[in-house]
Amino acid sequence: MQTTNRIAKILSAYLMVTGTGFLLSSDYYSQMISHAGSDPVLINLSGMVHFFIGMTILVNHFLWKNALQIIVTILGFMFLLKGAFLIALPELTLQSGNNPVQLPWAMSVGFIAIGICMAFLILKNRKLNSI
Repeated sequence: MQTTNRIAKILSAYLMVTGTGFLLSSDYYSQMISHAGSDPVLINLSGMVHFFIGMTILVNHFLWKNALQIIVTILGFMFLLKGAFLIALPELTLQSGNNPVQLPWAMSVGFIAIGICMAFLILKNRKLNSI
């Protein structure tokens, strides 16, 4: 459970900060999502970083017993898949940014909500472990 809490703390903080960024700088993130004028080297590096983060999470944490473990493992898979697709199928992956349904404010709400949910589950686990 200690590994789950450690990884969840990092992911929770990341999601809340990213969600706040999407909320406060929506014009910037709208442009970033569209991938207009993306440098192929940066796309590959982004894929590598996502792949490494996802694999690191999954190698150290492949647990499915409670809600927090499931969320951490699913996020690990999501990072891994995004990285794999950015590396193996960059053109196809970048086309998803041209989708008019992409709304930075909705992504912001989603990121912050998942981050807060994870933080709540971390605190809940801490209280359960102290009893």
